[in-house]
Amino acid sequence: MSREASPTHLRLSSLARLAIGVLMPVVLILTNVRLLLTPLFVSVEYSTPGFPDDPYGFTREERVRLAEIARAYVLNDAGPEFLADLRDPSGIALYNPRELSHMVDVKVLVQTALGVWLGLVVVLGLLAFAAWRYDGQAAVRSGFNLGARLTLYLMVALVGLLVLSFSVLFTGFHQVFFQSGTWVFYYSDTLIRLFPMRFWRDVFALLMVLTLVEAALLLWVTRRNPATRDESPASGLG
Repeated sequence: MSREASPTHLRLSSLARLAIGVLMPVVLILTNVRLLLTPLFVSVEYSTPGFPDDPYGFTREERVRLAEIARAYVLNDAGPEFLADLRDPSGIALYNPRELSHMVDVKVLVQTALGVWLGLVVVLGLLAFAAWRYDGQAAVRSGFNLGARLTLYLMVALVGLLVLSFSVLFTGFHQVFFQSGTWVFYYSDTLIRLFPMRFWRDVFALLMVLTLVEAALLLWVTRRNPATRDESPASGLG
């Protein structure tokens, strides 16, 4: 005979489902952040039609090489000298002190976010196990379905903001995660030459598209099939 779930177990299952739903948007977004932190994305981005040339002389190859060094820096354990030691053909440092300070901030943010991502993946797995343990497969499906819907709502809102005013989205992001004024540079600075506004617009757009597609797939996978009877801990004879 199947065991009937206790009220306590049902409450725990409901909490687990809600937690899964709330965490899913964060996990999906951070998963795609990690996917974008790859050499492939940077190389492809500089080759996209209409990507602006550097008016101060960086070639595409130089941009790819220097962007890869910057990408490696935010993921490794090196200090700011990793970038501070870079020089142009005239021997002048490529990064000024303000740029180096900002890159230190970016490194802290990225590595913190990736640490949170790994932790949340583990938590999500534990929550899914708890929901399944207390209330069966339907509870797990319900939690991920809720997460997919919340992700879709969030992404639709962000896409709308991206279309209406990317500058507002971009500025708001930096105001949340960085101290005021520390992320503003001259057009002649290396960071802007390597990563112009077009680069960041494409990053945000691709991040949202990937997350939207993943959420839509998750919503489809976890949809309720009316032809299949829901599992119930109190139903029938085992």
